[in-house]
Amino acid sequence: MLITVITTLMMMVAYFLILYAGVAFIQDKKFFSSAPKEIVDAVPDRKERFPGAHAVGWVLIVVAFLTFAGAFVLGGWNGIKNDFGFIGFFVRFLIMLYGMELFDIGFFDWKLLCHSNFFPRFYPEVKDIVGPHFFGYNWKTHLMHFIIYIPACAVVAFLCTLL
Repeated sequence: MLITVITTLMMMVAYFLILYAGVAFIQDKKFFSSAPKEIVDAVPDRKERFPGAHAVGWVLIVVAFLTFAGAFVLGGWNGIKNDFGFIGFFVRFLIMLYGMELFDIGFFDWKLLCHSNFFPRFYPEVKDIVGPHFFGYNWKTHLMHFIIYIPACAVVAFLCTLL
């Protein structure tokens, strides 16, 4: 269970790194594809905040993707080492992905978008736009993720049982 908690936390950190890299350093509108339309429209196209900002952002994204991969490898390796069956792997990976999704809803959507100054700090243009009224704007996407994660975890669990 401890490894499941650690891997879930690794995924949360990686997910935050992607958001932070995109918003704070790379500042390209393509990183706002999941944001509410009003925010995307208000965000200006920007050049680098400082020389090397884009490079810092891309390094953070690479670190984030390596952390995602590391979480799955650690979860799989530990499960193989401890003779997990299909259900053990399936539950572990489902907890990891559902934990990441709940982190997205609770921290990204509720805290950062609706109840903090995170986005206006980097984009003052959205100061009067963000707020609690945006919570739940992407509920269909979250629901789709919760559904898609079930077969995805089944496939990964099956592959792990073959090793």
